[in-house]
Amino acid sequence: MAEFDLVIRNGTVATAADVFSADVGVSGGRIAALGSSLGKGREEIDARGKLVLPGGIDSHVHIAQVSSIGIPTADDFLSGSRSAAAGGTTTLIPFAAQHRGQSLRKVVEDYHGQAEGKAIVDYAFHLIISDPSPEVLGQELPALIRDGYTSFKIYLTYDMLKLSDRETLEVLSLARREGALVMIHAENHDVIAFLTERLLATGHTAPKFHATAHAALAEREATHRAISLAELIDVPVLIVHVSGREAIDQIAWARNRGLKIYAETCPQYLFLTEDDLDQPGIEGARCMCSPPPRDKANQEFVWRGLETGVFDVFSSDHAPYRMDATGKLHAGPNPTFKKIGNGVPGIEVRLPLLFSEGVRTGRMDLTRFVALTSTTAAKLYGLYPRKGTIAVGSDADIAIWDPELPVTIRQENMHDAMDYTPYEGRKVTGWPVTTISRGEVIWRDGAVTGAAGRGRFLPCELSAAARPRGKLPINFDPTSGRLVTPS
Repeated sequence: MAEFDLVIRNGTVATAADVFSADVGVSGGRIAALGSSLGKGREEIDARGKLVLPGGIDSHVHIAQVSSIGIPTADDFLSGSRSAAAGGTTTLIPFAAQHRGQSLRKVVEDYHGQAEGKAIVDYAFHLIISDPSPEVLGQELPALIRDGYTSFKIYLTYDMLKLSDRETLEVLSLARREGALVMIHAENHDVIAFLTERLLATGHTAPKFHATAHAALAEREATHRAISLAELIDVPVLIVHVSGREAIDQIAWARNRGLKIYAETCPQYLFLTEDDLDQPGIEGARCMCSPPPRDKANQEFVWRGLETGVFDVFSSDHAPYRMDATGKLHAGPNPTFKKIGNGVPGIEVRLPLLFSEGVRTGRMDLTRFVALTSTTAAKLYGLYPRKGTIAVGSDADIAIWDPELPVTIRQENMHDAMDYTPYEGRKVTGWPVTTISRGEVIWRDGAVTGAAGRGRFLPCELSAAARPRGKLPINFDPTSGRLVTPS
């Protein structure tokens, strides 16, 4: 009689803390045992010569979402989660995006409707707050945080999304009171608008000028400002999709002062450069995102940030807009850079790119890779230890890797709904050959086997990462809103 539902034998198991040889026994969708010579399983997988890693957590993806200017993403929860499974990712955290004037509660209800019956992998939701009205801040957001939506994103740029400094302070104050984690898109809106206006007025309309308009100093200033506002309220924040040295320096400065500032970066800042935007005609639009890729030398600073711990998470920022009138070219076949849909795809290739160029080259060890791509995201967003590790009692979310498997990235082999990948033709070594979600094989030997709708919504706990330091820089209590008289 079988002792386990599934046993993975003879593999090398890695967590964010350790690497060891062990069998993994799974029962009821959870890891039931780790050890040698475990009892029989109803299903058995021989992982000899393979790596057994926690399933990836991609904690920054845009799927089934309409942008602030009305462009829908190509991927819904079916195609997005199919792509995730094929790339070794077992949990997605996309955004339920509020547009101005919308009820936040209604946005969340509608977004659940988008996911139900489609998702192959498990998922949680971040919220996007673009309209922090008294009703949203006073009623809807606190209630949603208590219901398991414990992280939300705000923007310091984009015409229809940006918050003023005062609005940002109000959101940060609420986050401190409720114990939520705020993610910040940090670029200076007025700098970008000023440069864009001047560029367009002088006929500089091609995609390459997107990188000029979104100057590194605009990211630097907004990152510093976000840090300063967070310091005033004494609340941790996470700076998303950090592109390079200018912002990295600000984050390192803040941490050296003892502030709780977390940071995320993405594949496009390691594997693309501003030169990729400088292609004939409109082709550079394929690599347009915000912040944009910087120059070649900047990539080394991003790598160094990953190696030294400046970055806590490595996410895809998957923003899939096709190269047609439904996506990047919604404004016509030859739009100015300002009117091109902004974002790049990356769910499926996120893990293999970092593994191939990070682990195999010796830039990082396997435990660091696991931390960046799974464990720390689970901790930051209140999913650990259910997700993000291989431990007794955790969900059996596992990716079995062939570390020697050579793969050439081609869009024709991707499982998303896109018509291109910005990494076309790049060769990587190492790819997940089996992906397991809650004990069920959902990807094996080149085929997605998970059924649409099997993915479950994950309410998130409040995270210890979001707790304030408890050392206010001024005599102000953001919880009560009162000035505190020094004793």
